[in-house]
Amino acid sequence: MPASLCLIIATFLWGSSFVALKFAIEFYDPTLVIFLRMLITLIVSLFLWRWVKRCRYQQGDWKYLLSMSLAEPCLYFLFEGGALQNTSASQAGVLVSCLPILVAILAFYILKEHLSRAILVGFTLCITGSILLTLISPSSSQASNPLLGNFLEFLAMVCAAYYSVSLKYLSGRYSPLSLIALQGVSGTLFFAPFLLFHDLPTVHHSSALLNILYLGTVVTFGGYGLYNYALVKVSVLTAAAFSNLIPIFSLMLSAIILGERLNTAQWLSIAIVFAGIIVSQRHKSVILPDNVKVQQA
Repeated sequence: MPASLCLIIATFLWGSSFVALKFAIEFYDPTLVIFLRMLITLIVSLFLWRWVKRCRYQQGDWKYLLSMSLAEPCLYFLFEGGALQNTSASQAGVLVSCLPILVAILAFYILKEHLSRAILVGFTLCITGSILLTLISPSSSQASNPLLGNFLEFLAMVCAAYYSVSLKYLSGRYSPLSLIALQGVSGTLFFAPFLLFHDLPTVHHSSALLNILYLGTVVTFGGYGLYNYALVKVSVLTAAAFSNLIPIFSLMLSAIILGERLNTAQWLSIAIVFAGIIVSQRHKSVILPDNVKVQQA
């Protein structure tokens, strides 16, 4: 399957995850939702052990594996669960537009990718639009505290960016299913202690449980699996650029399923975010004498 098609499907699934998670946490505590999601991922991984065990460990990989797991799923889902308790699924989806710029910055420090002037300008516009979206977003039944919720979603994007860069470093030695199984293990262990501080529900909602099942199977294995597979074939910045599709899918699905609507000022903020994304993509690869690729405006 072409890498571009894999990335399009992955971003659609991630866009739908905002809607599914928003629905599930209306009935269950976010930490319980994420724990069940990770537990489902772990159980499915055990059935796929034949493919999960395909990896070539290299000395020093444990630092990347550990920090990557802490960033996502642990802190990422913790921040995102809290975000969707306070902001709407559509606003959270728009803040995903910051991800490519954050990936570019981390790639500069970790993978030694060159940051072009276009990327820096795009980053400035992206953050400006996100701040405006946060400040002008009114409280509603679906966004009780957008200021806090959007800030937590931004922190989740920082974690996702670090995950993407670390994944690129490891993707040549570990199969997509190996890294997904690692998510299942680390996420289950990380969120299990949180259950001690919450009363387990006595009444269950079939629709919410189906959404959790969807998150733990289709989104995790479909979204992360396809993304991990594509990242072996393309650069981390190319893959991150496709995350621009996530807010589009999120907005569409939120409008269709949740009935969410954005006002004119919010749409203007969204336009600024997308302007930053467009500017950040106005760079081209060049080959230096030492065969190192960099990004140049």
